[in-house]
Amino acid sequence: MSDSPDANSASAKRQAGLDPYSIALDDIDVSDSELFETDTLWGYFERLRNEDPIHYCKESDFGAFWSVTRYEDIVYVEKHPELFSSARSIVVGDPDPDFPLESGFITMDGAQHISHRKVVQPVASPRNLAVLEPLIRERVKEILDALPVGETFDWVDRVSIELTTGMLATLFDFPYEQRRKLTFWSDMATASPAQVGASGTTEEERQAALMECLEMFTELWKERENQPPTERLDFITALANAEATSGLEPMEYLGTLVLLIVGGNDTTRNSITGGVVALNENSGEYQKLRDNPDLIPNMVSEIIRWQTPLAHMRRTATQDTELAGKSVKKGDKVVMWYVSANRDDATFERPNEFLIDRANARQHLSFGLGVHFCMGSRLAEMQLRVLWEETMARFRDVEVVGEPLRVRSNFVKGYAELPVRVHPW
Repeated sequence: MSDSPDANSASAKRQAGLDPYSIALDDIDVSDSELFETDTLWGYFERLRNEDPIHYCKESDFGAFWSVTRYEDIVYVEKHPELFSSARSIVVGDPDPDFPLESGFITMDGAQHISHRKVVQPVASPRNLAVLEPLIRERVKEILDALPVGETFDWVDRVSIELTTGMLATLFDFPYEQRRKLTFWSDMATASPAQVGASGTTEEERQAALMECLEMFTELWKERENQPPTERLDFITALANAEATSGLEPMEYLGTLVLLIVGGNDTTRNSITGGVVALNENSGEYQKLRDNPDLIPNMVSEIIRWQTPLAHMRRTATQDTELAGKSVKKGDKVVMWYVSANRDDATFERPNEFLIDRANARQHLSFGLGVHFCMGSRLAEMQLRVLWEETMARFRDVEVVGEPLRVRSNFVKGYAELPVRVHPW
C-alpha cells in the first residue's frame, strides 16, 4: 500500500506553501505527499471541486491519473464497480513488481470479493462487538488512568496507538505482549519510500518486516486450522477454517493481513488523534461537548468526516466511459479523494468547520460506499465513542501544547506525534 515511489521525486514541483490559485490548473498534482504532511492541501482540492472536479493530472510520481473531488461524483464511481474496478490497486501508485503484495479482498471484484469478505465480516458484527465493548472500556480506563496528569506526553503513542493496537491484538487473537509489532507492520505496509528513508529503514528492511509478519501469522494459522469456533471470533481462525479462504497463497494471505491490520489500525488511530486536534482548534465545540456529553456519538461521525483518516481510494477504468462529462479511457487510474468529498459544500454546510452537532455528519465518505464500504466501521465508531465517554468522565481538557507532527503520505492522513497535557475536572 505504499503511496510514493521515490523519496526525492519530482513532485517537488513544490506546491506546498504556494497559493493554489497561482498554479496553472493542469499543473496541480494533489498526490504530492508534502501537501498532506504540511496540511496545505485544502485550497488545491477546493479549486479542483470548483473549477475542474474530474481533473486529469498528466504527470506525477505515479504516472497520469484522474482526480475525482466532488461528493456526488465519488458516489457515482463507488456505485459502479463494473466500470471502476479496485482489482489493480486501491492506492494511486501501482504495486511493486518485485514485491507483489496483494491488498486482500479489497482489491477483488464481484463474487470473489463477496465470498472473502463474508469470512471475516462476523468478527466486526454487532453481536461480536457487544462481546468486545466491555473489554474495550476496561482497556480505555487503564490507558487513561495511567496518563501523567500535568505533564506533557505524546497522545499518539500513549493513547491512539495503545488503544487500537490492543484492539487489533484481540481481533487477531495475537499475543498481547507483542501487540506493538502490529503497529510496526502497519506502518511498514503503508510507508512511502520517503517515510522509509527518513526513518533510516531501507526498502529491503521494509519488505523483510512484512515477511516477518507473514511468518508469524502463518504459525498462528497452522495452530488454528480445524479449531471449533469460540464465543469471541478472531480473524485468523475465521480465515483458516472457511472454504473461500482456506487455500490462500502466502502473498494473498499477507495482503489480507495487511488490509485488516491497516484498516483496524490507521483509521481509528488517526481519528482518535484527529479528534483532539479538532476540539483544540474549535474551543466553542469543546465547551459544547462539556455541556452536553450526549453529543459524543454524533461527534464521533464528525471527527471521522473532519479527519478523513484515509485520504483516497483508487479504481481502474474497466472500459472507455464518461464521468461527469470527461472521457475516461479503459485502464485509466481514477482516484476518489474522500478528503475532498468530505469538505464539499454541496453536501456539507460550512464544510471546513468542525461541528459536533452537525446534522448530516454520518453522510461522510471516510468509510467508502457500496460493495467496498468499510467492514470495521462500527468497531471504529465504538472505540471512539467509548474513548470519549471515558475521557470526558476524567478530563475537562486534553490540551494540545505543540504542533502536531503529520505523516508524509497521500493515503494515510494521520499523525506521528501530538504533544498534550490532560487537565482533570
